[in-house]
Amino acid sequence: MPPPVRFGFLAHPVSPGHRNQVRALDLFGRLLDEHRGAARDPGVRHSVPLPLFTSVVSAAGARCAGEVRYLPYTAGQLLRRPTAARAMVAEEAARLRDAGARLIGLGGATSIVGDRGEWTARQVGTPVTSGNSLTVYAAHQELLHVARLLELKPEDTRVAVVGYPGSIGLAMTRLLLADGFAPDLVCRRGNRAPSALLAHLDPRDHGRVRLIDDVSQCSAGTRLFVAASSVGGLLDPERLPPGSVVIDVALPRDVPVPPRAGSDVLVVDGGLVSGSAEVTVGDGDLPGPTQQLNGCLAETVVLALEGRAESFSLGRDLPVDRVRAVGELAARHGFLPLPLASFGRPVRDEDVLRLARHHHPARGGPGAAPGVTELTRRRFRERVNPPMARLFGAHGLDRVFTRGRGCTLTTEDGTDYLDFVAGYGCLNLGHNHPEVTGRLREFLDRGAPSFVQYVSMPEQAAELAERLCAVAPGRPERVFFCNSGTEAVEAALKAARAATGRGRLVHAENSYHGKTLGALSVTGRDRHRAPFGPLLPETVAVPYGDLDALAAVIDGAAAFVVEPVQGEGGVVLPPPGYLTAARELCRRAGAAFVLDEIQTGLGRTGRLFAAEHDGLDPDVLCVAKSLSGGLVPIGATLFRGDLWDAAYGSTDRSTLHSSTFGGGNFAAVAGLATLDVLAAERLPEHAAAVGEHLRGRLRAVCEPYGFVKEVRGIGLMTALEFDRDFSGAVSSLTGELLTRLPGDLHALADWLPDDLRTALRRAGTAVESTLGDLMCLRFVSALARDHRILTFVTANRTQVMRIQPPLVLSPAEADRFADGVEAVCRELALHADLDAWRPSGS
Repeated sequence: MPPPVRFGFLAHPVSPGHRNQVRALDLFGRLLDEHRGAARDPGVRHSVPLPLFTSVVSAAGARCAGEVRYLPYTAGQLLRRPTAARAMVAEEAARLRDAGARLIGLGGATSIVGDRGEWTARQVGTPVTSGNSLTVYAAHQELLHVARLLELKPEDTRVAVVGYPGSIGLAMTRLLLADGFAPDLVCRRGNRAPSALLAHLDPRDHGRVRLIDDVSQCSAGTRLFVAASSVGGLLDPERLPPGSVVIDVALPRDVPVPPRAGSDVLVVDGGLVSGSAEVTVGDGDLPGPTQQLNGCLAETVVLALEGRAESFSLGRDLPVDRVRAVGELAARHGFLPLPLASFGRPVRDEDVLRLARHHHPARGGPGAAPGVTELTRRRFRERVNPPMARLFGAHGLDRVFTRGRGCTLTTEDGTDYLDFVAGYGCLNLGHNHPEVTGRLREFLDRGAPSFVQYVSMPEQAAELAERLCAVAPGRPERVFFCNSGTEAVEAALKAARAATGRGRLVHAENSYHGKTLGALSVTGRDRHRAPFGPLLPETVAVPYGDLDALAAVIDGAAAFVVEPVQGEGGVVLPPPGYLTAARELCRRAGAAFVLDEIQTGLGRTGRLFAAEHDGLDPDVLCVAKSLSGGLVPIGATLFRGDLWDAAYGSTDRSTLHSSTFGGGNFAAVAGLATLDVLAAERLPEHAAAVGEHLRGRLRAVCEPYGFVKEVRGIGLMTALEFDRDFSGAVSSLTGELLTRLPGDLHALADWLPDDLRTALRRAGTAVESTLGDLMCLRFVSALARDHRILTFVTANRTQVMRIQPPLVLSPAEADRFADGVEAVCRELALHADLDAWRPSGS
């Protein structure tokens, strides 16, 4: 193979924002030249060099060098002034030639204004390529990938080609015809006869194509589009049928903005290729870009790697054999058309598969593709919470479970996961405990009424209230039923105010009590509260565990709301004696002592209620989550009798606080069954023993790895807290760049305005904090991906991993979890001290 040649490439920005980026690079470059004393070439320069794309090492081991320069004008600006733009392109191409380039590549509009490169090649006298052959190849492969995923047969599928007979549109049409597709050719016919337009194609194919003037005239059922016009903006995704996929190769784009969420139209960035892991771009400590490269640039690089200093993709006619040939060369060097992208964001195969129902409507029955997993992902992404769907997808959390039993969840394809989240405390009995599900079936089979509260006295709800009062700590005598933990807290706050006639509510910092406005007002993290202010007045936060702070504000308060263990705060245990002393402070002040056991109750901490560890007798006790075994929404607020009577103990006040669904018999049946199972299987005692065993194993496996800051917990409520200290990472990187790049960049940095430097320091601190959170999230993802174990972070402290399995967890399952944690620790060992080092494979 001939030795590689030096390349030059003349690009242009694709948007106004990108143009401003190019202009900023020029300004920065001028300042840099001044500081390092570099002399600039005399005269006007109309291009800006891209410093990171100066050398390439391919997957085949070939090397080449060159430079990329940007004209500071968008495609629209260049095409509006074609004569001036053509002269500028030729002048800048000559500068590349004079700088040593033996092959010059043109991108997008820089090719169009030079008569698809032909005029520019004649003017410069150096081999030129428009790069359109690899662009066509990549776009064609992207369309074939979509067709394969959607199981579309070419002979049954029409494809609209927008921009025929431009060079890209024409080449795509020929490739599609060779595949067996039947194209609709969207073109501006003007006065040209159909025979003149079809003359570019083999006469045998004329009967297989349709010439049309507008996309609206496409054949019925056309849902695949290749957009390759030179004017841009020709496609409105709102007017395309659901299930449409557009391979947009046009510059300017033919689909200028992303389709709205839920439109079921996918726009693929067409004609792009990405370098494999074996491809290296750039020199030294500053790697250059390798992902989503324009095909025109990649073709220039591939030809340079091959040592082919020859004009390649010029003019309208791009021979199909040369298109395929350059695509094969690109693949050999590690430049591939996949993965897909849409407006710069990765497109997964699942994003394409979700459109299949529009292409195969007859498959819409039970068991048809798409399956439950894809259907659920689409519905969640489009109709529930799009940002959360993106987050889940990025971290591999977008799985869908179709069965659950005990501590195990199973996906549609039969993969089992060990569940250490347990519905954030809702599943103390595990998934679908047979005793609870059996009692619910029995209730339904006998036709018993569920919602009869407020018109009669509900049988099972009354029985559950009695049972709860009998087993709960202290002396509760009244129970209010609702549907969730946050409602249980709301009931406690209202009762405390009504009973005492006071307004002030005291709560702990770092607490979590729910997300309705009242519960949120006593939740101790600003991130949850800030968007919803102003919240309830007269709420006061005190540090958790600080009795002096509590004593300073409790007089005159209606209530102190506190968790016996701060679950969402990171499984924070109180100092010894704190809760008992806090109870006494409340009693002396006449304030209600409200104990939130929504997460800690019903066996989680090794006792039926966490209050039992300290012998507490709360005035109000909130319980929810696992009260129904996780099968039916239910919450309950238990009151000391005199407090409830002071709030609601008269005819006029007896219905001041009520709930339509709270107190239904169906949920109460689940609650009664749950209390029976907890007692019969001695689950609180089991949780205490297995939890102690689990923490012992975790401390042993994590001890060598300093990035695990602490293992703590009680019962089967455990946390791994990670060291989130990445302080200095950003400033160190910045300092290294300022030092290693040529010139006195430190002096340039000192020149920046104070407010800008302050903003940059704050941004650096935010990045370092995010790295600490990311450490925990990657640990969570690795446990799920590699070991099929589900965990998650706590709501208030994202550097803390919650370990909260069902109370039916076996010692063997606990050991499996510890083994998985040890394996992930080893994988992340470079974050640990040298003491944790061990030879590979040991």
